[in-house]
Amino acid sequence: MQTETMPNLLIKRAHLTPNRTAIYFQDQTLTFYDLYERSLEVSGRLQTVGIQKGHFVGILLKNHLDTVTILFALQLLGVRAVILNNRLTAAELVWQLKDSESAFLILEDSFSETKKIINQQLSHLPTITKAQLSQLEPEEPFIQQEISLTDICTIMYTSGTTGNPKGVIQTYGNHWWSSTGSALNLGIMESDCWLCTVPLFHISGFSILMRSVIYGMPIVLHENFEVERSIKDIALKQVTIMSVVGTMLSQIVEALANRRLPGTFRCMLLGGGPAPLPLLEACVSKDIPVFQSYGMTETSSQIVTLSPEDSIQKLGSAGKPLFPSQLKIELENGKAAKAGIAGEIIVKGPNVTPGYLNRPDATAEKIREGWLYTGDIGYLDEEGFLFVKDRRSDLIISGGENIYPAEIEAALLSHPDVLDAGVTGIEDEKWGQVPVAFIVKKKGGNLSGEVLQQFLLERLAKYKVPKAVYFTEQLPRNAAKKLLRRKLREWV
Repeated sequence: MQTETMPNLLIKRAHLTPNRTAIYFQDQTLTFYDLYERSLEVSGRLQTVGIQKGHFVGILLKNHLDTVTILFALQLLGVRAVILNNRLTAAELVWQLKDSESAFLILEDSFSETKKIINQQLSHLPTITKAQLSQLEPEEPFIQQEISLTDICTIMYTSGTTGNPKGVIQTYGNHWWSSTGSALNLGIMESDCWLCTVPLFHISGFSILMRSVIYGMPIVLHENFEVERSIKDIALKQVTIMSVVGTMLSQIVEALANRRLPGTFRCMLLGGGPAPLPLLEACVSKDIPVFQSYGMTETSSQIVTLSPEDSIQKLGSAGKPLFPSQLKIELENGKAAKAGIAGEIIVKGPNVTPGYLNRPDATAEKIREGWLYTGDIGYLDEEGFLFVKDRRSDLIISGGENIYPAEIEAALLSHPDVLDAGVTGIEDEKWGQVPVAFIVKKKGGNLSGEVLQQFLLERLAKYKVPKAVYFTEQLPRNAAKKLLRRKLREWV
């Protein structure tokens, strides 16, 4: 069977539009030609230490221009990047490096403690810091002029709800079709510029890099999310699109107060779980276009997105599948669910992973006849719009009733004194399970558990109202700002 090939993405982009801006980082601006030249030089350095085509190479880096050039240098060499979450413990990183059979690790100089532990536990694994890499004399690199769409581009580990994380295989084809699907949905404009304040080690950040070279679009890269800096750069760099999760968006809305985003701004691409309705309504009142989306590491970013023309009357929906992708809701018995009936969300398309690295069993369990079983619960309305209820693993079953934590969290977040909310289930002799809530109060807010329970009784069925309310300084979230409900269970 003939595999589809394409020119190496960065080489092609540098050839097509060499003088177009590729990236703004701090006070530096690089064109696509600059980016190619720098990445080429880095690939020569990587080759001197023995990194070559087909290797799996661990990447433990922060959001930085150097990270971008290293990631593209690996693509020029045909190396598979195992992109590691730099918020993990050394023990977790050791596990992933072993599991991926990484041949090398490239990491930040500031991660010296982590490096020490990794070197002790994986003495055979060569490690090199960014500073060491920059000192090397580059040799003439052996560049892959073309790529096969079935070749592995990246591996990202996803924390399953049970057991160890799994390495999700992302091919060049997955990234290509993800970018294409997004472009067919959002459209591409000559003036587009994407603000990336989410981590590059997460699919939400990495997919922006891939879109940049595929579209020939500049990106503004920040080391991390700072609300005022984001607002400032949206105006200064004429940003048109920004990727956000709910917590980031609510900070932006709050910080804007009476200000408005410039008219050139096209949309917030919102991922990372269902957003509370009050937040979406606040965005409507501030003329901030929000594209709600649904996706995961396994779908190389969004796979379902709500277009703005539907955003008002379908507030709260994740939308419809992108052009190349398909979506179904399946019941326990394997039959397709009728409109309005909740079941497991299953998806299919060329942006969906071919499977998990070295895990044939997990792959066979999660991917059947090309359909990825997401483990998420949702339903389609009469018109085929997806409404995501929750993670199946987070589902609380109380007295035979299904309770979705996200629904309770959304109700809690509509209280003016609640800054953040997380809900999980605990065992209960009478009901099997009951919900409990963790709340972060707004400054100066005067709240008690009884007040919130009373507030919820007016909005939710009695069985959905949390049996206990705990107050905390902050909620456990991962690097992508997703709420870690299993941590809440441990807290209880």
